[in-house]
Amino acid sequence: MDQLQLGDLQVHSRLLIGSSGYPNFDVMLKAIEASGAEVVTVAIRRVKFVGEKGENLFHILQQRNLAILPNTAGCFTAKDAVLTAQLAAEALETTWVKLEVIGDDQTLFPDVEQLLSATATLVKDGFTVLPYCNDDPITCKKLEDLGCPAVMPLGAPIGSGAGIRNPYNIQIIRDMVSVPVIVDAGVGTASDAAIAMELGCDGILLNTAVAKARDPILMASAMRKAIEAGREAFNSGRIPKKLYATASSPTDGLIDF
Repeated sequence: MDQLQLGDLQVHSRLLIGSSGYPNFDVMLKAIEASGAEVVTVAIRRVKFVGEKGENLFHILQQRNLAILPNTAGCFTAKDAVLTAQLAAEALETTWVKLEVIGDDQTLFPDVEQLLSATATLVKDGFTVLPYCNDDPITCKKLEDLGCPAVMPLGAPIGSGAGIRNPYNIQIIRDMVSVPVIVDAGVGTASDAAIAMELGCDGILLNTAVAKARDPILMASAMRKAIEAGREAFNSGRIPKKLYATASSPTDGLIDF
């Protein structure tokens, strides 16, 4: 079984999906189901926890046996991120956290210095930290050394849908770290997800590409298939790229006219 291992959590789906930005809870739940995701991220500082019909977000996710991964979206300092993680741990009774420490509100790029500081504090306090980071191999290696069970470099800026802007860095990260690599942010459509998986990434974490699609449920289904296809393509071992053609049929034994 080709399962994804994140610390002590093992899941079949390599798609982790966000819970914000959907028209309503009903569409969100149907999209999550169509995606096959088993882990759902929830922004503790930004999310609307109660739906139009009074449903509690955490309750309905737990009813469906979905693993809730709280995230620290909206935090700009290590101090704020640590406090948010601690509040999430108390409210949800989990030590898992998707750690985000943002450098500015225009690019939404991570602040590496603050991210490393928050990671060190949270790991020391017993948290399982899944860090959103730049596509920088050195940063990813440092996060692994601090004790993160996975690293989550961006493919492109959050919500941009620009795809995998720097596939070469993603490949280097894959070579440099031994923990799972999950592309977090930038995926806009199914082909982006497939490309990331073909590069050897272990999973995809996305939100906007599904939540803001014209048909979120259909897009969620497309992402699921793309990730599965990309993973199979990587495992099967693609042929090398060549400048010139290579005949697919053997040349031995050709009929002599």
